[in-house]
Amino acid sequence: MIRLANIMAGAPQGGAEAFYERLTLALHRAGEEVLPVIRRDPGRAARLADARPVELRFGGALDILTPMRLNRILGDWRPRVAMAWMNRAAGMTPRGDWTLVGRLGGYYDLKYYRHCDHLVGNTRDLRRWIIAQGWPEARVHFLPNFATDFAGVAPASGVQLLAMGRLHANKGFDTLIRALALVPGAHLSIAGEGPERAALERLAQECGVAERVALLGWREDTGALLAGCDLFLCPSRHEPLGNVVLEAWSAARPVIAAAAQGPSELITDGETGLLVPVDAPEALAGAIRALLAEPGRAAALAAAGRAAFERDFAEATVLAQWRDFLHKVQR
Repeated sequence: MIRLANIMAGAPQGGAEAFYERLTLALHRAGEEVLPVIRRDPGRAARLADARPVELRFGGALDILTPMRLNRILGDWRPRVAMAWMNRAAGMTPRGDWTLVGRLGGYYDLKYYRHCDHLVGNTRDLRRWIIAQGWPEARVHFLPNFATDFAGVAPASGVQLLAMGRLHANKGFDTLIRALALVPGAHLSIAGEGPERAALERLAQECGVAERVALLGWREDTGALLAGCDLFLCPSRHEPLGNVVLEAWSAARPVIAAAAQGPSELITDGETGLLVPVDAPEALAGAIRALLAEPGRAAALAAAGRAAFERDFAEATVLAQWRDFLHKVQR
């Protein structure tokens, strides 16, 4: 049996945070001993209630109490593996009588992980990058994410384009809005929240598409949103993985993505989705128009994406890989 302290100091929403919750609960349901240690967050605590999470402050550089409390919690609970997700948790998690694993979902500053025994990246390219920074190959691992399976949700009527993610410049939603101006009649919904909301609203007005853009805020009905769209779009400038691509595949939706790092690794262009250059609204609009005009091609892309999801990114497949890794590295 695995005895894992799973430590996350992330934001209330985000792809890494959502996968942390899915993996924690999946390991718990599988009968493993998992202690979630999280930043104070009533919503996350409620979602993880079955696993009895511990909440800590996880403040900034002046927060000296959280590392002390975390050390005491780990010393009392005595995990065999402690896994720290992203920089803040990694920097505050001490070494001890456990294997310390740093889990990275991006190309982070590795100074936060110097004391870790192993690092896990969620793409092959990220693993290659970590090794290129000087980490021993045997201590760096690739383990994929799994996505919620949204197959079987009833579709809605009407032609819809959908994108999801934090409203941040990295996500490229400004490029998508500019592309929408070149696709007459299409309606775009963006599910997410973040600091770029006001700028995106202004841009939609400037591009003359405000009536065809809906900024939905954070949503919990992801399956229904995916079922109601004709095309799923991932226009990110920087995207280490792209959990949203996996979710769209699970719902058998055709995907068009900008060729950032993660989508370029996930998608076989022309087979499981379409890739277009980053920051190229004309190319993105052309791909959207082409798939809307060729429903048979769109359906073939969707079916191939669903097959890729079932083969590589379904919960049972990925959970087995995670359990095997944790069993091998635990003390």
